[in-house]
Amino acid sequence: MLRLAIYGKGGIGKSTITSHLSAAFASMGLRVIQIGCDPKADSTINLLKGEPLTPVMNLLRIDEDIDDIEQIAKVGFGNVLCIETGGPTPGLGCAGRGIIATFQLLEDLELFETWKPDVVMYDVLGDVVCGGFAAPIREGYAQKVIIVTSGEKMALYAANNIYTAVKNFEDRSYATVEGIILNHRNIANETEKVQAFADERQLKIIGEVPRSQDINDCEDEGMTVVEGKPDSETAKLFIDLARKIWEENADDKN
Repeated sequence: MLRLAIYGKGGIGKSTITSHLSAAFASMGLRVIQIGCDPKADSTINLLKGEPLTPVMNLLRIDEDIDDIEQIAKVGFGNVLCIETGGPTPGLGCAGRGIIATFQLLEDLELFETWKPDVVMYDVLGDVVCGGFAAPIREGYAQKVIIVTSGEKMALYAANNIYTAVKNFEDRSYATVEGIILNHRNIANETEKVQAFADERQLKIIGEVPRSQDINDCEDEGMTVVEGKPDSETAKLFIDLARKIWEENADDKN
C-alpha cells in the first residue's frame, strides 16, 4: 500500500493535483482511496461528477454511531473511494482536530483492512502545519509527502513550512518528502525560482503541470481530464506521473 500526502498552500491547486493523480492511479487498475483533509471539503468533488460529499465531521455532529464505511464515503471515478474530513462549525473549534477525529474513526472502522487499497491519497492544507494537519506526517498514515507549489512567493513560503515540518519528524521514521510538483502560474522565471528552492533543500521536482484549459473545462463538468479528456496531453501527463511515482516507490508498498 502506497500512502501519499499531498500538501500545499490553500488555492495552489493541490486538490486538483490530488484528484487527477487518484484518477490516474485508478486508470492503471489500482485500488485507490482519497481522503480530503481540508475544512472546505472539496478535494473529491471532481471524482464525483461535481457532487459534494458530506464531510465526516458534519456526520459526527449529528450521529455518533457511525459503524459503516458507506455512511461516510462514496465511490467515484475509477472506483476511487472518496472521504472528506471537513471541519468544525465555522468559528468554533479546531479544524486540525477534525482530521484527528476522522482518522480515529477510520481506524475504528478498519477502513484499510476492509477496502485493501493499493494507494491512499491524503489531500492536506499546508498554510498552517499544526498538530492536526501534520497528522498524516507524524502519525505514520503517509509514507511520502509531495509538495505542490508555484513560483509565487507565498506558495514557496508555505512549501518551506511543509518541508520544515517533515524534517522535524525525519528522525522518527515518519513520512519523507518525495518531491515537488510545480503547478505553473506562468509568473516570470517560475521554473528557475522553484528549481532554486528545490536545489537548496536537496529536493527534486518530480512533475510539472502547465496551465491547461482542459483542466478548467473538465472541472466545469465535475471531472478530471483523466475521465473527461482521456486522450489529451494533460491526461497523459498525469498518468505518466502516477506511473513514475508508483514505480519509484516499489519498495514502499506495504
